Amino acid sequence: MEAPRPAWLTGEEKQTWLALASVLITLPSALDAQLQRDAGMTHFEYVVIAGLSDAPERTMRMSELAVLANGSLSRLSQVVNRLERRGWVCRTPDPADGRYTLAILTEAGWAKVVETAPGHVEAVRGLVFDPLTKAQARQLRDIGRRILRTTDPDGGLSSGPAT
Repeated sequence: MEAPRPAWLTGEEKQTWLALASVLITLPSALDAQLQRDAGMTHFEYVVIAGLSDAPERTMRMSELAVLANGSLSRLSQVVNRLERRGWVCRTPDPADGRYTLAILTEAGWAKVVETAPGHVEAVRGLVFDPLTKAQARQLRDIGRRILRTTDPDGGLSSGPAT
């Protein structure tokens, strides 16, 4: 018995997929370039400190922060090591449950977020929102949410990472 043939993409679907795949490759590089140039950090590092800046008391369990940043606990630990050396983040055992470690945004880290956010938002606006109409931006949001429901069915990223 032959294996079922895949449902090949139509010409229009292929063009749509290639456009999306190109955005998935070029947008992270553009965001990284802006943050490296203007703030001396990667986009992943920025997502970590921005995520902490939005958390209650600027504190979050490392395991929760890994989900928010869409990275492994191992990768997050390496990044937090770098952020600790810069004085932007510190770690401490969770007093509520010592099996967990808390990441805490320091005052210097908060200052770095405040300093970095305006340029990053300007880059996001220029790269993503300025080329779109308001209706297209709403469609992009709805499309992103719909795709996210299939790629993240547990909803770990449903609120979305920091930009």
